[in-house]
Order: sequence, then structure tokens, then C-alpha cells
Amino acid sequence: MTAPDRELIFALESRLVNAWPSFEVELADGWLVRFAEGYSKRANAATPILPGARLDPALVDGILSAFEARGVAPCFRLTGIEDPDADAVLAERGLALYDASLGMVAPIDPGFARDTSIRLDLAPKPAWIDAAAAAYGGDKSNRVILGRIVRLIRQPAVFATLVLDGHPSAWGLAVAERGFVGLYDIVVAPDLRGLGLGRRLVTTLMAWGREAGAERAYLQMGEANEVADGLYRSLGFTTAYRYTHRVMSADFRLDGTVATARARAAGGS
Repeated sequence: MTAPDRELIFALESRLVNAWPSFEVELADGWLVRFAEGYSKRANAATPILPGARLDPALVDGILSAFEARGVAPCFRLTGIEDPDADAVLAERGLALYDASLGMVAPIDPGFARDTSIRLDLAPKPAWIDAAAAAYGGDKSNRVILGRIVRLIRQPAVFATLVLDGHPSAWGLAVAERGFVGLYDIVVAPDLRGLGLGRRLVTTLMAWGREAGAERAYLQMGEANEVADGLYRSLGFTTAYRYTHRVMSADFRLDGTVATARARAAGGS
């Protein structure tokens, strides 16, 4: 097995922290712990920031307590720079493996150009937030929290809307920082998938990134998403690292009793 490129992993992960802000951040012995009221794993997880970052039962309990205090399901992102024993420590504590993902990177093809049917806004408009949240669906359909997150972005960014036959049909976000452009939450309206709209969106965002000074693009995607994998690899993306999550249900307390985040938010026990 090839050793992970820790320098590249850190470069991409540090840009992710800036490109997809959380509402609160804590440091815990080499782990960055972020909270955004449960919206997306990347903004609600403990992630190693020091090579070889270790975990012991006391540190895990401290991090779990921080999640519990906020009513957010605990999540650890294991990117490959942490101590190799960290995964076993979390498994012993009862956190389950979930959603293996890939960090991918690509040089930006100078032949990529902006698609004139794609509108690029420098700030997130309410229509973009509402439509993107609706297209995401599921646990990412909360437009209020999505809006709060994207309005915190401080690096150069564009919010893309692809218009097909006069109707907004696909959305995406790109954030440029220090030679890279990150592509986030590329989404196509469910009834229009398979028409190549995602490719048009991605190449336009990469072209914008080049204009903003980026030489490479990066993104993260679920390892099992074969359709997205095929698209991104056809555009020159390769795997920079694989990361996994260890998660625990929101219905937990450290003392073993059960209390849902909803009940706590409502003042219940």
C-alpha cells in the first residue's frame, strides 16, 4: 500500500476548513473539532490536523462530550495522517464505520472555458441557496443552515447556476485559495441527471478557478458514487487520499442513557 502524501492531504484539508466554514471550532490534542448544527459531515467532525495525531479513551470521551453538548451526532474523519491505531480506538468506543470517501485532485486543463449558460455570482443569492438545498434533499435540505455556512466564506468564491431552457437546473460552488480551487456540492436537478450538466458545471468552475490563480482543482466525493467517479476521472481527477468516517448515533449520552438532539433542543430530557 502506498503511503499517504501527508503534505498534500494537509494542503487540501486546510483549504476545506476555510472553504466550508463551521460555526464553532475546538482544538483537542492534534484534532480539529468543528460544529455547524449537524449540517454536513465535513463541518461537524473531528479531523486530525497533526501528523500522527493520537486518540486515547479520555480524549475520545472529551470530544464526544463536545458533540453531546451541542446535540450533534459525533463524527470522526480519518484522513490517513492520524496515528494508525486511531481507528481501532474509535471502534472499541462503539463508533461505526460510515461513508468511505475520496479526496481527488486534478490539474486545470487550459482548454476549459466558461459555459455562457452558467451564471456565476460572487455572493450566495437567496434563490441559489433555496434551489441548491432543495436539489440536495435529505439531511442537506436545510436552506437556513446552508445559507449561514456559505455566507461565512471569506476566500474568493463563485456560486454557479446552470440555466437550461430558461430554468435553473444545476448548481455548484467553487472556492479559490493559494493555487487550488475547491469544488463543493455540485448538484443537478434530479429529473435532469444524465444529460451532461454536471460536466458543464465542473469545467466552468475549473475555468473560473484558473482565472482566480489556481493551477489545480480538488473535491471530495463518496467512494461508492460510480457516476461521479467516472465524470471526475474523465476530467483528469485522480485520488489524492481516501478517508473514512467513524460515527455514533445522535441518540446517545456518555452515561448510557438515550436523549435525542431534538428533545434536548426543545428542553426535554
